[in-house]
Amino acid sequence: MSDVTLTKTHILEGVWEGVLARSGGGDWQPGIAVLHEGKPLSTVDVTELEPGRWQIRVSIPPETISDGLQTFVVTDAATGEKLETFALLAGEALSHDIRAEISLLRAELDMLKRAFRRHCLETMG
Repeated sequence: MSDVTLTKTHILEGVWEGVLARSGGGDWQPGIAVLHEGKPLSTVDVTELEPGRWQIRVSIPPETISDGLQTFVVTDAATGEKLETFALLAGEALSHDIRAEISLLRAELDMLKRAFRRHCLETMG
């Protein structure tokens, strides 16, 4: 998926938006999954802007917003490859930015664990 890039444009009115671009040719349609605490969100919308470019919109569910840092991981649904992350901070301000980094690392570690387990199942089975 190195020919695919996802660039965040903004978060506005509870909706995260980005543009996905693919340099390779062919009739390819993106499959995007957004995970929060390891669970996929059902509020992802993918709209083709032009051949090779899609607008990604993620409506942030109210139930995912709470005190502290909430991390969201945008992935390729087919491969599980991380394309982008975004985080929301609510409630009491964090005392150090290191907590934000730890939250992102935890999200990435969870994704790596799932990929490793899938790899083990595929190679052993």
